[in-house]
Amino acid sequence: MKPLFQTERIICREFESADLEAFAEYRALPEVARYQSWTEYRYQDALALYEEMKKVPFATVGHWFQLAIVTKGEKDSQQMLGDLAVHFIDGQQIEIGFTFAPDFQGQGYASEAVLGLLAYLFSELKPHRVIATTDSDNVPSWLLLERVGLRREAHFIENVFFKGSWGSEFQYAMLASEWRTGHGG
Repeated sequence: MKPLFQTERIICREFESADLEAFAEYRALPEVARYQSWTEYRYQDALALYEEMKKVPFATVGHWFQLAIVTKGEKDSQQMLGDLAVHFIDGQQIEIGFTFAPDFQGQGYASEAVLGLLAYLFSELKPHRVIATTDSDNVPSWLLLERVGLRREAHFIENVFFKGSWGSEFQYAMLASEWRTGHGG
């Protein structure tokens, strides 16, 4: 399967059935699920998501897609590091997200993946705007978004009832013009 993009250390590609076990394993961890919409995650959940994604072509408006992030190397030696989420809101706006296994957090992989995704989106799909929303308590997530150049646009106070209590969120965004200015045209 052709990668969507590659960076120095990683490959970003569509999911394959062989990815689902590792995907379900790290998503089932409480520390990974803490700021996510799920509480428990099983292999069957991963399989259902995979089957749903195969029904529509990548970049279909109104749909979310997960992309696998794996280490570079021979096919059988690649390790699954995490995944990127991409939501095609409409023809000009895309929402992104990311989830990484704890063993691969804090090593720059997520920043590398998000920067690679932004480069791919702005150069290949050419949206007007890319956004990301994160729990305001998820400090590593919003620090990553700021590190890769997204700007905080909003702080929603207790806007979502989440896992038994009211939570607050930050929304980040980057315009195509901001990407071009910050990344050499």
